[in-house]
Amino acid sequence: MSETRTETDSMGAIEVPAEHYWGAQTQRSLLHFDIGGQRDRMPIEVYRAYGQVKKAAARANQEAGRLPAELAEAIITAADEIITGKLDAEFPLYIWQTGSGTQSNMNVNEVISNRANELLGAPRGGKHPVHPNDHVNLGQSSNDSFPTAMHIATLELIRGHTLPEIDALSATILDKAQQWVDVVKIGRTHLQDATPLTVGQEWSGWAWQLHQATRRADSATEPLHELALGGTAVGTGLNAPAGFAGRVAELLAEQTGFPLVSARSKFAAQGGLDAMVAASAGLRGIAVALMKIANDMRWLASGPRAGLHELVLPANEPGSSIMPGKVNPTQQEAMVMVCLQVLGEDQIVAGAGAAGNFELNAMRPIILANVLHSARILGDAAHKLREFSVKGTQLDHDRIAADVDRSLMLITALSPEIGYDKASAVAHRADREGSTLREAALAEGVDAELYDRVMVPADMVGDPRADLSAVEAEIR
Repeated sequence: MSETRTETDSMGAIEVPAEHYWGAQTQRSLLHFDIGGQRDRMPIEVYRAYGQVKKAAARANQEAGRLPAELAEAIITAADEIITGKLDAEFPLYIWQTGSGTQSNMNVNEVISNRANELLGAPRGGKHPVHPNDHVNLGQSSNDSFPTAMHIATLELIRGHTLPEIDALSATILDKAQQWVDVVKIGRTHLQDATPLTVGQEWSGWAWQLHQATRRADSATEPLHELALGGTAVGTGLNAPAGFAGRVAELLAEQTGFPLVSARSKFAAQGGLDAMVAASAGLRGIAVALMKIANDMRWLASGPRAGLHELVLPANEPGSSIMPGKVNPTQQEAMVMVCLQVLGEDQIVAGAGAAGNFELNAMRPIILANVLHSARILGDAAHKLREFSVKGTQLDHDRIAADVDRSLMLITALSPEIGYDKASAVAHRADREGSTLREAALAEGVDAELYDRVMVPADMVGDPRADLSAVEAEIR
């Protein structure tokens, strides 16, 4: 710290870096809660959302005549600078702080106060004419403003980043399904050979899984529309004037484009964080689907000579520092790790959501950090998987055809004609003798004409184009 200025709070005076807008309470938090590294910083998304909250509160307070227009305009200008990211460097605090988020709320209050005073021609640190508590925090407390910012930040990231990226991945998978709708392959259940289907049918299943997961996740964010603001300390609304909560919610809806409303029960909105827990569960559902798909792709691309090798994945980088020519399914591996991270973070969120006491859940920062991190990495990983793997994935048509030709489970189609027991005997004989199914069937007395008429793999897959059309109509 080169030059400093003296800032004060109820605890007394403390030196603050002169080049920054934050004040005494932010500096004390940096002193007492410097825990972890860069990843442990409070996510910047919450501060930008907080800018929306402070802007709406200033507008509502000005409309009600509780805040002079000159001060309100300066607060709104400073809040806009936060919203647009201009003041990102002013928010250095860590996740590991008071569980109510008070230190981050005061960080915002102090930055807006000092910046507003600067805009009005006053020096930083004087708290005049704009005071961080009396003006920026007017009608609010950390207990209702922080969960409000949590909801807005979560909505913006999930609906603005995560869901669009998953939808784009689903659409690309569907494109591949359309391309390969008639390519017959062997199905697998229990990691064992099963009856055939087409590659397009298999991929359409993946697309539908993702589509359903995103729809459930989108629905899971709807409880975030209810805002705690106006409940102040414990939900009774003390120090918030009549109509304040509803008006701020209206203004926030106008500013963000989300259908935000004042929470029907401020006691529930502040004592619990169930809406955040639900949003996390929605992200968990996406992770479950993505992990299944990524692992399927890894298995299907295994080889190239000693594995399944139905899929030929793009070679993005060398796969080994010792084995020349090796290429690994790195995008899928990264996705699996991201999904495991999200599953773990959801467990943290659930545990923290259950750890609230009385009129306040004091686990807010850890819930917020994990939900936002999950939303960010799921969207990022989906983008990379789509761009660098799914788009460029090709088929090993020869391997797929060879596996269909030698599959024993094709006998299933003959079972209604010759009976289950005889069909089973044919399959076991072919396996035992290493012969083809046709050779084993004729040896078991099956009529050759019957066998050739029934045992056509392309006739065993149903109507793949109709299957794809049904999925496509919903996803597109």
